[in-house]
Amino acid sequence: MPDKLTGKPVTKEIYAKIRSKIEDLKLTPKLVIIMIGEDPAAQYYVQNLEKRGLKIGIIIETKTYGTDITQTEILNQIDDLNQDDSVHGIMIQKPLPSHLDESEIVMKLSPEKDMDGFHPINMGNLILGKEGFLPSTPTAVLELLDFYNIETSGKNIVIIGRSNIVGKPLANLLLRKNKTGNATVTVCHSKTENLSEITRKADILIAAIGKAFFVTADMIKSDSIVIDVGVNQIDDPEKGHRYVGDVDYENCFHKVSAITPVPGGIGTITTAVLLRNVLSAAQKAN
Repeated sequence: MPDKLTGKPVTKEIYAKIRSKIEDLKLTPKLVIIMIGEDPAAQYYVQNLEKRGLKIGIIIETKTYGTDITQTEILNQIDDLNQDDSVHGIMIQKPLPSHLDESEIVMKLSPEKDMDGFHPINMGNLILGKEGFLPSTPTAVLELLDFYNIETSGKNIVIIGRSNIVGKPLANLLLRKNKTGNATVTVCHSKTENLSEITRKADILIAAIGKAFFVTADMIKSDSIVIDVGVNQIDDPEKGHRYVGDVDYENCFHKVSAITPVPGGIGTITTAVLLRNVLSAAQKAN
């Protein structure tokens, strides 16, 4: 029976450390989330963040704005938060309305308060192997690899997806000279030819392409490890909708040595990593 790489024991350990450090250092970390519009998936994620923050001692304040907010208004709001010493972290909840310039918004964030790790300074530090806030989802993958003692050194790791949020930063993290690095990394995308030939050579296959059930059993090597980063909403005749990954979990399960579920895998760890970033920001500020 393959190992089911669930996120719960990983997050339990991370949250315990966060709670302990907050109590020991008598800190009151605070995260402000900027949410624009009423996207149901975004609201659900933010509500879960708020509940988790309450449990471990992190203040989470959500500022919600209408979709008619202007670029100038959102930049002024970020500027105010940058100057507010009681705020240790800022998170811009996606998706953003199409009329807003996301790159300018990210640039406006103070790198010291950029909890998603998307500011160019934090991204540059990631690539150079220097200290800085790391994007939560790629870091969650590393946390899972570390927790389950999955060897990456010298392994052939294939990532499907080249986004700035997951694919690119994750590839760089897996190349680092440390316990969860030293891998030989291949990044595939929509223009990759003979994709299945490449994925079938992977010791560890990471799916982060954002397409439900994209990875099928014929695309993976027997006894490989599959990590599913995707979260896709599909119709369900009984529930109305449900969330699935980029991997056809049911058909791939018996072919692999280990696999992450969706939900219950990387997504749960991502939340924990984000809140750990808030704690780190509070420590540095104090």
